[in-house]
Amino acid sequence: MSSQDLSLTAKLINGGVAGLVGVTCVFPIDLAKTRLQNQHGRDMYKGMMDCLVKTARAEGFFGMYRGAAVNLTLVTPEKAIKLAANDFFRQLLMEDRMQRNLKMEMLAGCGAGMCQVVVTCPMEMLKIQLQDAGRLAGHPQGSASAPPSSMSYAMGSASTHKRPSATLIAWELLCTQGLAGLYRGLGATLLRDIPFSIIYFPLFANLNNLGVSERTGKASFAHSFVSGCAAGSVAAVAVTPLDVLKTRIQTLQKGLGEDSYGGTVDCARKLWTREGPAALMKGAGCRALVIAPLFGIAQGVYFFGIGERVLQWLE
Repeated sequence: MSSQDLSLTAKLINGGVAGLVGVTCVFPIDLAKTRLQNQHGRDMYKGMMDCLVKTARAEGFFGMYRGAAVNLTLVTPEKAIKLAANDFFRQLLMEDRMQRNLKMEMLAGCGAGMCQVVVTCPMEMLKIQLQDAGRLAGHPQGSASAPPSSMSYAMGSASTHKRPSATLIAWELLCTQGLAGLYRGLGATLLRDIPFSIIYFPLFANLNNLGVSERTGKASFAHSFVSGCAAGSVAAVAVTPLDVLKTRIQTLQKGLGEDSYGGTVDCARKLWTREGPAALMKGAGCRALVIAPLFGIAQGVYFFGIGERVLQWLE
């Protein structure tokens, strides 16, 4: 194996390990974010803690991890693609990697964001259905808003209906809508992930560069972690309106009186006119609390070199 192949393999391992650890730590907060973004008004959950407490009471501790299996399965390729793609584009676009070039760093982040949606879009499509099922169990459902493809896994009551599974949802979407069903909301996902990467990667690179040791040529684990958290929080809050639109568009089951959307523009218009501009920032705090440690762990593991250690052990 060449040194270049070894480096790429190590980066993929780092991204995968970081994704698994990060998702396990923050998934309940991500579930709260999805439910807060999907509720119309404040009739069910008053905030993140209220959502988590009610979820734990109604669905048990593991109810807060609904949809986690999808994330844990697909987060490895997603994070690996994101981190490896950004590194690839940085090497391609920046001749002198020691010299900061904000435009090239943003372009590299853009490339990483475009690459990752291949996995991100279907992953979040399935995850959102599972996360929102508990909210719908306590919410009257409308019959007209849900597409025919989602009827067999509709949630009427948590006690009388079988919980939906990612496999069932994916199979029905493929059978009724083809691959396009799994990539519902692709445009909104791109609109969210590309700006996120454009903000996150250059910001992280510059923050992390402040802590690079002259002796080792690397930043410490603690500095990489804090840099990842800070950059992740800023980027997450900045693109929250686009995340809200993506969540609403990808949600198949709707509660009684909740809107269906014909696309990103239609969703933004209805959200603005019927719920006000503040609705575009729903779940912003949750999103920052999810993304900050997720990317802090990712960048910490990435720079700590877990992948390199694993490959050395296997040799």
